Amino acid sequence: MAQRLPVEDLPGITSDIDPDPPLSAEHMAVLEEIQRRILWLSTNIIHHANNVRPSTDGSKVGGHQASSASVVSILTALYFHALERGDRVSIKPHASPVFHAIQYLLGQLPEEYLTTLRGYKGLQAYPSRTKDPDPVDFSTGSVGLGAVAPLFAALGHRYAQEHFGEVTSRRFVALMGDAELDEGNIWEAIIEEALAPATNVLWIVDLNRQSLDRVIPGIRATVLKRHFAESGWRVLEVKYGRALRDAFAKPGGKALRQAIDDMDNEEYQTLIRLEGAVLRERLIEREGGKQIAKVIKNVPDDELPALLANLGGHDLQDLIDVIGEGLKPSDQPTVIFAYTIKGWNLPFYGDALNHSALLNAKQVEGLREQLGIPEGEEWARFAEDSEAGKLCQESWERIYSDDHCPSPAVTADMIPEHIDHNRTQTTSTQEALGRLLTRLADLEGVGERIVTTAPDVSVSTNLGGWINKAGVFSAEEAQIYGEDGAMTLLRWEPKPSGQHIELGISEMNFFMLLDMLGLSHELSGQLLFPIGTVYDPFICRGLDALIYGVYSNSKFIFAGTPSGISLSPEGGAHQSTITPSIGIELPGLRSYEPCFAQELEWMLLEALRECCDREDGLSTYLRLSTKPIDQRLLGPVIERFGLDELRRQTLSGGYRMLDSRLDAPETDPRDTVQIIATGVMIPEALDAARMLHEEGVAANVLNLTSPQRLYQQWRAHQRWALGSVNATKPTTHLDTLIPQDERRAPLVTVQDGASHSLAWLGSVYGAQVVSLGVDDFGQSGSRDELYNHYEIDAEHIASAAFATLDGREDLS
Repeated sequence: MAQRLPVEDLPGITSDIDPDPPLSAEHMAVLEEIQRRILWLSTNIIHHANNVRPSTDGSKVGGHQASSASVVSILTALYFHALERGDRVSIKPHASPVFHAIQYLLGQLPEEYLTTLRGYKGLQAYPSRTKDPDPVDFSTGSVGLGAVAPLFAALGHRYAQEHFGEVTSRRFVALMGDAELDEGNIWEAIIEEALAPATNVLWIVDLNRQSLDRVIPGIRATVLKRHFAESGWRVLEVKYGRALRDAFAKPGGKALRQAIDDMDNEEYQTLIRLEGAVLRERLIEREGGKQIAKVIKNVPDDELPALLANLGGHDLQDLIDVIGEGLKPSDQPTVIFAYTIKGWNLPFYGDALNHSALLNAKQVEGLREQLGIPEGEEWARFAEDSEAGKLCQESWERIYSDDHCPSPAVTADMIPEHIDHNRTQTTSTQEALGRLLTRLADLEGVGERIVTTAPDVSVSTNLGGWINKAGVFSAEEAQIYGEDGAMTLLRWEPKPSGQHIELGISEMNFFMLLDMLGLSHELSGQLLFPIGTVYDPFICRGLDALIYGVYSNSKFIFAGTPSGISLSPEGGAHQSTITPSIGIELPGLRSYEPCFAQELEWMLLEALRECCDREDGLSTYLRLSTKPIDQRLLGPVIERFGLDELRRQTLSGGYRMLDSRLDAPETDPRDTVQIIATGVMIPEALDAARMLHEEGVAANVLNLTSPQRLYQQWRAHQRWALGSVNATKPTTHLDTLIPQDERRAPLVTVQDGASHSLAWLGSVYGAQVVSLGVDDFGQSGSRDELYNHYEIDAEHIASAAFATLDGREDLS
């Protein structure tokens, strides 16, 4: 049977499979009938969106009929034979219409959605967990993120199973286009040691050898297979269909196979589209042509192109065999290379430019007749009492019946508002995070569900104490080397009960792991509290994966630390400036920038509560620093507000750190200025305010703990004022921070980051604003030197305030 799946003779690549007995001819006929209906429905879904549904602006809708057609056979074999309850599947982006057609046949999608592809509140262009009406396991789109998601989800499955025993997930499958293997994040994931052993992972590569613009030149498959094999994957392929294999077995067949194997992709794609007589001449002209002539002698001209195009990725029995092998328990992850034709069974099959091509109405009508779809039943399901209808029902029962998500094991009301922990007189927010985590480990019902991760920066981001207490996760107990009884600052002892997952230096992998751990409740039935630490400037390196996670409605927490030029000796390559804007602008993400350990405690507990809200909760970004802060600065504010009120205001977006009406009553209220600072710039803002007080200026200091929350509240108010929202008038915390009689006072904003991220504050009440920040690349130096150079020290803050009070028109 090995000959059914021929592969190159490369180490680690095998064709040895042990398939189940072949399915009966009657059963295969039913599968082929379902396959034809899926091809029709997916093609018609796209056709209707582009050529039947009225267009409001004349723009092309698109939908990738060719890319969809190439995977119809693969998905037929998966959903109508191989998948079982608990299997989680990632669908290649351009196969979205095929997925929806299958969900419709399985009774998971109402018929009215079939005409809504790429329409408002209809079927999304690419599979979406949050916006599609049918059950999407993994959102997919571009840049290979959906392809690797099941690999990280499998690690989440393994972690949850080790810690809690029961999981709802089983196996993890990804169907991807071969062009996705160009994406670097694919290979970053493949070589990540923390993901091994991914024994319940199957990748299927739709090897149609075409990208958006062209047929991919050369023969790359061998190189790709070698990369997988050398990375510890089991590599299978389904290359030639039965008709071609039968031809190879005849006299002259070896020469025909050698000829096909030796062709580059462009030549092969050209040949399969030739007229039969011309194709015969081309084949006979090749080396070994006399032998080839023997094997194709009795093949009619009109059947010869189809014979040459008979690839295994469209052979249902072969696909069932190889997918069945790939899903069997193994000590390795498995990848299948399925050779397909882009645009299979459509008029433009194999055309180099068919990626975005669409069938016209005449071609669609011809396809309907070719596939045997009765006129007037273009959107019909199979009759329930038909053999195809029965198989659809059986498939639904096998995959989806009783596959439900349990209620979360922890609810928001189980998270306390305060926790007791050791506080020091001077500390940084990064150091405070490490201490808080060790305290959270003791919270009953919560601590055991916290899992941390870092891209090789756990120690340098203060996770050492947590790791010593909670341990490092490994599927197996690891051998510990070193002197018996030796004391070390870090106890690195990998074991199944550990709660920290250490990754290599890949921020893409870091965020992908957080993404999937943050969906562990939905994918595996166990709620986790994923908390990660990453150097703040390198958030941008993993930004695509971060966006993917919040787009997928994942719930996780991460600290970007250290941040800004406050990490002064490290230089510009390690000093972040634009990350505050990411925190403000990215949907699905709550961002905070604390100055004090007490603020961070409240933020972290609130972030855990967000994770408990599986519908509307947000992920959380904590922008932290290694800059030591005198915690006594917060004392007068606690005395003024009380802990509960200060907590409420901190989580609402900020509070008045210094109020000139109370702290400097001798100043002239007619010379009021608002100094608005975030995070570690609070001490400099306070120093600047005191300089201004000495000059009689009524300077207030507003500590914005979450500029994002305040911005969102302001935008909600604007939308309400414009009539965009039919609701009661929303409240804005800025109205509390800046009373009515101070709203025309000038503002000076300061942040250890790009100045523009707070510049919007001047628009709220129409006040003059001077925004200070870091608007150039950083450099090495002392903190004082850099603050002075980038004009965010106390003297520059005070100078900016004086300039606004002097009525400088050139500031506007």
